[in-house]
Amino acid sequence: RLLSALRRRCDIAGKRLSGPGLAAEGRVLCAVLYVYHSRLLRHRPYLALQQVEQCLKRLWKMNLVGCLETLVGLIPKRNASKAQAECLVPSQPILETVALKVLGGCKLILRLLDCCCKAFLLSIKHLCSKEFILLNTVASGLLSRLWFVIQYRCVLQTLMSSYSALSTMLQLVSETQKTPYIKGFTFPSVVSDFLGVNVFSEAKKQKAKMLTAKKSTSWMTKFFPAMPEAVSKVGKKRRSETCTSAAKKHSILCPVDIGETVV
Repeated sequence: RLLSALRRRCDIAGKRLSGPGLAAEGRVLCAVLYVYHSRLLRHRPYLALQQVEQCLKRLWKMNLVGCLETLVGLIPKRNASKAQAECLVPSQPILETVALKVLGGCKLILRLLDCCCKAFLLSIKHLCSKEFILLNTVASGLLSRLWFVIQYRCVLQTLMSSYSALSTMLQLVSETQKTPYIKGFTFPSVVSDFLGVNVFSEAKKQKAKMLTAKKSTSWMTKFFPAMPEAVSKVGKKRRSETCTSAAKKHSILCPVDIGETVV
């Protein structure tokens, strides 16, 4: 039962870390920093964005996803009929290595969230001062998306739950056959003791700060007024006509009905 729980939690944590959201936001962040590199070397929001990029790069370079996948591959799958049978268990050195990487990943993601919050507040502050409006608008949207991807995909929470399963398994394995690999470090039983903060309360504080700061940019509606209703209706009509003509052309080129709706 413990092995299956460990396998499931590590598998979920690996999938959420390697999801398309984090990778896409990281690529956009690198592109933004590359475009503005020669213009804003001394700009505070730009320097804060560089710290966010540094955290993301360290997260990818530590290869946490590969480590979790290796551990999942070492845990054998058991059938229900073989519930009482003996099975192989990952050794203590492997469990210690993965547990240490998970702890480091949790610390790094917590630092990433903090950097995102600080950079977002800085970009909003300079946006309200009407400095570098384009850069700060892009940066604020990018940072809020990155923060919410980590929070609402529960990346940090899944890593913490996988560590609790790892800690239980590590304790049982060390009692059965003691072969310590990492010396001079005591593995904490609870991740919150290692991180030093309550993750959930910290996330609520950051969210409140970001939402409060976002309300102060209401002056931007003067620069980007709402589209009149008549203009929006004309635009919708033109789009529908374009889609209809495209569908007609497609039916002329491909007269055979393949059973799929053409949008």
